[in-house]
Amino acid sequence: MASKTPVGFIGLGNMGNPMAKNLVKHGYPVIAYDVFPEACKEFQDLGAQVTESPADVAEKADRIITMLPSSPNVIEVYTGANGILKKVKKGSLLIDSSTIDPAVSKELAKAVEKMGAVFMDAPVSGGVGAARAANLTFMVGGVEQEFDAAKELLTCMGSNIVYCGEVGTGQAAKICNNMLLAISMIGTAETMNLGIRLGLDPKVLAKILNISSGRCWSSDTYNPVPGVMEGVPSANNYQGGFGTTLMAKDLGLAQISATNTKTPVPLGSQAHQIYRMMCAKGYALKDFSAVFQFLREEETF
Repeated sequence: MASKTPVGFIGLGNMGNPMAKNLVKHGYPVIAYDVFPEACKEFQDLGAQVTESPADVAEKADRIITMLPSSPNVIEVYTGANGILKKVKKGSLLIDSSTIDPAVSKELAKAVEKMGAVFMDAPVSGGVGAARAANLTFMVGGVEQEFDAAKELLTCMGSNIVYCGEVGTGQAAKICNNMLLAISMIGTAETMNLGIRLGLDPKVLAKILNISSGRCWSSDTYNPVPGVMEGVPSANNYQGGFGTTLMAKDLGLAQISATNTKTPVPLGSQAHQIYRMMCAKGYALKDFSAVFQFLREEETF
């Protein structure tokens, strides 16, 4: 238990909540903060120490994990008036598991380094289900000598901890993955919709796809058609999971990166527009697999 020193955790939303709980299950004393106080109550009941600000977390813990919605949130938590960098201790390890612009990760790493601490980006793949099951994939960018120290904590929350390279490469891997995920989910939704309109039973069509060359994660693990699979958002009116607004955000990050690197991503661009349209038409808080429902309704799409 000598290694079980306190771990700070900032951001207790859909993903951060089960991630932090898994740290508690592994015996780590958690120092928690969330901008919404009600998100912290559950952790008080579990014995975690709840603080008033990110700076307070940094004062009490020299290993901190952040899990936040977007680049502006991360910048505020690290560099704001009551941010981590106001009270960060020298030698602290700061791991950001948010999905943000790789360029922002690199800038934060420089600011953290000036304070004598270490910053690593470690975004995740797997969604809420994998977060609960401690089965996430972490894509880690940062100084390689610090990877083992980060891995000790991340292994409590995930089953695949992959070192990607310097700071920012974790984010690069994540946005590339999510661009492909968005494209494949739209493709699965289009295919299922067409098949249903051609008279196929959706369960039969899904079975065929999943033993054929069209098989993908969106078809065999996270099918977007209600009634085809249990335990996925499409079976629960597209509640929970990975929100459409977050997918639109990640696709926007991919677009910025594609522009900066002069990389053609025509399908990524189209996917970005589709998810932005969904946000504008009331799907923002639905799981991103609701693209099936969106396509069903858009008769003239």
